[in-house]
Amino acid sequence: MSAAATPKVYGWCPGALRPMMSGDGLVVRVRAPLGQLSPAQARGLATLSQAHGSGLVDISARANLQLRGIREEAHAALIAGLRDLDLLDEDAGAEARRNITLTPFWQAGDVSHQIALDLAAALTEATDLKLPGKFGFAVDCGAAPVLTDTAADIRIERGPDGLLLRADGADTGLPVTAEAAAGEALALARWFLDQGGATEGRGRMHQLMARRAPPAAHAAPAPGATRLAPQRPGATAFGLLVALEFGQMPAHTLAKLAGHGVLRLTPWRMLLVEGIDSLPPLPGLILDATDPRLRVSACTGAPGCPQARAVTRDLARDLAAAVPAGQHLHISGCTKGCAHPRPADLVLTATGADTFDLICNGTAADHPLNTSLSAAALRATPDLLTEGS
Repeated sequence: MSAAATPKVYGWCPGALRPMMSGDGLVVRVRAPLGQLSPAQARGLATLSQAHGSGLVDISARANLQLRGIREEAHAALIAGLRDLDLLDEDAGAEARRNITLTPFWQAGDVSHQIALDLAAALTEATDLKLPGKFGFAVDCGAAPVLTDTAADIRIERGPDGLLLRADGADTGLPVTAEAAAGEALALARWFLDQGGATEGRGRMHQLMARRAPPAAHAAPAPGATRLAPQRPGATAFGLLVALEFGQMPAHTLAKLAGHGVLRLTPWRMLLVEGIDSLPPLPGLILDATDPRLRVSACTGAPGCPQARAVTRDLARDLAAAVPAGQHLHISGCTKGCAHPRPADLVLTATGADTFDLICNGTAADHPLNTSLSAAALRATPDLLTEGS
């Protein structure tokens, strides 16, 4: 991709009070407390989406809900609606700091729940903590980890001998109690800033760990890194996991889901509907764990994203069945690879309105195996995906 076509990197994530302009209007991200929406809140969000935006709703990779296509002149009315639903932070700074991903498999009163509440309160009060816009925390204290592959800078997880606070990218951490975890997490965030982790307002913990050792007290061994099996739609002990096609659904589907119970947002672009084990088909939902669309990720693409050079999701639907079982195809409108920042087995990166580069076992920005494949050729001969891979 030429220098002139290099996509713009914003370095921050949208919020409700600080939305981001996209090709289809404002993107407004709602950080639901504990990643949970009551039926009234879910119905209210669906109504706001339809009244003030495109009627399309996303789930982000950090378990937040996004309202798309919000009209600029309607933003104030939307904010009033979010305040009425008790889904608004005090100010944009508090909203940005409260960047917590909580395991969806928590129970009221358990360790993960307690720490998440404490951490949210502490971050809200820490008005002097000027963290980068993408800096985030993961609370994953269940018996088995589920957020290992979810982006976060500070992790609170279960180690071999109890709870462990760990800087992302470090293989050691600090043993903590549930009561002390939130305070120690903020102390580690301040250490990150003191060590120069944020340059001109940007920076991630794993980048700092590549050139610095963690604090001396963080000496307890962390669990070995393991690649988790992807979560699939289906019944769980907490309710029914339902996937969203490319992480998006129409607002009226959200409203219908609200009639089935409390909803939990997940970082896998799925919803957990509490207390049920089945659902009727609804637009935008994937209920079958063998659906080939689960093998594909695709960003918003053109024209919804101004950075994208091609339509992505129509091609993703058409190619999904050609992706070999056990492999994943990422179709990206530009080299940023927002829909799947980690390496994928197969990647198609748009280079023009109808052309894509093919990358194997890499990210959207990596060196391609084949270049200038047309969407028509890929549809006609999907074997092009796997030839030479």
